[in-house]
Amino acid sequence: MPAQVQKEAPDFTATAVVHEEFKSITLSQYRGKYVILFFYPLDFTFVCPTEIIAFSDRIKEFHDRGAEVIGVSIDSQFSHLAWIQTPRAAGGLGGLAYPLVADLDKKISTAYGVLLEAGIALRGTFVIDQKGVVRTITVHDLPIGRSVDEALRVLDALQFVEKYGEVCPADWKPGADTIKPGVKESKSYFQKAAAKG
Repeated sequence: MPAQVQKEAPDFTATAVVHEEFKSITLSQYRGKYVILFFYPLDFTFVCPTEIIAFSDRIKEFHDRGAEVIGVSIDSQFSHLAWIQTPRAAGGLGGLAYPLVADLDKKISTAYGVLLEAGIALRGTFVIDQKGVVRTITVHDLPIGRSVDEALRVLDALQFVEKYGEVCPADWKPGADTIKPGVKESKSYFQKAAAKG
């Protein structure tokens, strides 16, 4: 059974490129932190660098929320390193602020249910909580890049729910109204929303 919301995230140990060095990392070593685990199809492609760079450029926003970002593809650590060391103007990553995991045997992509028959992964994004439980799964087809803003928004919503016990409506962002879960309690939100029009 691949990764599911409300279930423990499949653990893995794999070689990653971390600050331009090869290191073995294990998902469970991140317990106590939130993890944004994302899969992408291949190194040296077209949409992929835009996503990977976008996460890297905004890594402080994730760290400020107690979250780590980890990228995964079926490429080798050697390919990852070469891509990281390639300048952005040449289609490279030009450095990277988080680990890129090598999933050459495709076991991680399979465990998370994103591996295509063609042997590459869809653009899957998994938000994992501090206990190692998958809280959201979003999967995009190959030509459609994901949104870093949305990953942050979902992380903010998860943390708000955990802290306050209220639930977050559609398009919720920090500072917006939330809903008290309960038949009577929720009415104040819906009345306010109806009044706004």
